[in-house]
Amino acid sequence: MHRKSSFHPAKLVALFTLGLFLAAGVAAQNEWHAPDPSIISKFQEEEAQHSHIMNVLGYLTDVYGPRLTNSPNIREAGEYAVNTLNSWGLANAHEETWGPFGRGWSNELFEANEISPRDFPLIAYAKAWTPGTNGIVTADAIFAKIEREEDFASYRGKLRGLFVLTAPMRVVDAQFDPLAHRLSDQELAGMVQPRPPQPPDKDARDRQRKQLEFNAKFIKFLTDEGAAAWLEPAPHDGGTVTVMAGGSRDPRDPLVLPRVAVDIENYGRIYRTLEKNIPVKLRINIVNKFYDDNLDSFNIVTEIPGTDKADEVVMLGAHFDSWASGTGATDNAAGSAVMMEAIRILKSCNLKMRRTVRLALWTGEEEGLLGSRAYVREHFADRTSMTVKPDHAKLSAYFNVDNGTGKIRGIYLQDNEALRPIFEKWMEPFKAEGMTTLSANGTGGTDHLSFDEVGLPGFQFIQDPIEYETRTHHTNMDVYERLQAADLKQMAVIVASFVYMTANADQLLPRKPLPKQ
Repeated sequence: MHRKSSFHPAKLVALFTLGLFLAAGVAAQNEWHAPDPSIISKFQEEEAQHSHIMNVLGYLTDVYGPRLTNSPNIREAGEYAVNTLNSWGLANAHEETWGPFGRGWSNELFEANEISPRDFPLIAYAKAWTPGTNGIVTADAIFAKIEREEDFASYRGKLRGLFVLTAPMRVVDAQFDPLAHRLSDQELAGMVQPRPPQPPDKDARDRQRKQLEFNAKFIKFLTDEGAAAWLEPAPHDGGTVTVMAGGSRDPRDPLVLPRVAVDIENYGRIYRTLEKNIPVKLRINIVNKFYDDNLDSFNIVTEIPGTDKADEVVMLGAHFDSWASGTGATDNAAGSAVMMEAIRILKSCNLKMRRTVRLALWTGEEEGLLGSRAYVREHFADRTSMTVKPDHAKLSAYFNVDNGTGKIRGIYLQDNEALRPIFEKWMEPFKAEGMTTLSANGTGGTDHLSFDEVGLPGFQFIQDPIEYETRTHHTNMDVYERLQAADLKQMAVIVASFVYMTANADQLLPRKPLPKQ
């Protein structure tokens, strides 16, 4: 909760504007060098001739698979990442424990078929942190029209042992637009101008709160009634299934019923058959496992020590975890591999850097930026009290990648206008590769916010969306084949350049004022 300020809002705006003006003045007075073309050429040559990025991605996705936080998969992938970073000669690659996070979970087996009136396999997936079926269950499907708490009474005592559908079938339109695209000049131009501030939507928050309360009661009702499983239609179509959490990772919470995300076309076939008053029988076998032996999670950390300013730090990072249906390729093995490759390039080129460069790969991002927030709280500042630690004054910047496989087209300034002239210089060598845009605004939803919310410079790069929102984000289609190798290599070189420039600048990057509490 934010404490109320005694300042008038207009005074706060004036002070904030003055702070930006003064910061910009400092930036203008100091020398911010443009990148040395010979250094950029070294980075590009290293990436062109010795790239490890797709090999790393093959291990993270194909070999270790989806990396749900605290699952066996992510622990094995974490060991691989640490060993790989150590093999590249980086300093002190290790796992840094944080927590508690909660129990681990994995899906060991999933089989689902309609067997009557016709036999066909379902494209479907178990939702994370839900139990299995305790063996093969063959039972009828039922559509239960439950939209309000008052509807519970109509189905009490009628759902035991049945596979329950509750969502009405939606219209599935033809797809006339391509699933993938790159940012147009018009879209990039729209990012340059600042967005007007949006007032809080209290009604929307109230609706969301009431919906969450109803959902909790709904799940408890289906569980208490003994339904065999709850079948839920995926929001995508064309065989793409969004799959996230369906139960609790807290071992103290009671288990819910099995929950299954179903491809909309398969869901529609079952729904329409039931609508014709024709019985539908399904056979489903789900084996899910919970892991309660270690409720803490970890981040992966390594670094290249600096020289004369070694106590100051530049960070780069990405989240290492994913959801459990695909293999977490674009979200976010791509970002993890790019950042690993960027620090490998810096190490391989053997260029001296004044500040220490530190890589961090986060877990628990999908559940609320948990790993990066734990790290920031431990090392830099507590965002609830805004109590800062000594190292808060020594971090120059944190750079993040977490928007898929598309190449870098710019960077979000995160409302820090003092950085515009600096980043304009640093982007210059990459304009021919499409990096042209400085967004006046910030962006949300990923780990740079953990730094920004305690007044530290944290940045996410602007990327071409490719198929991120239309196909891969949190879906079963988030797999190796959706990765764009040339884009990822471009990203690694740009990140290496920005980190190198930050590490060798005469001073730390300008900051926004510390947030008020």
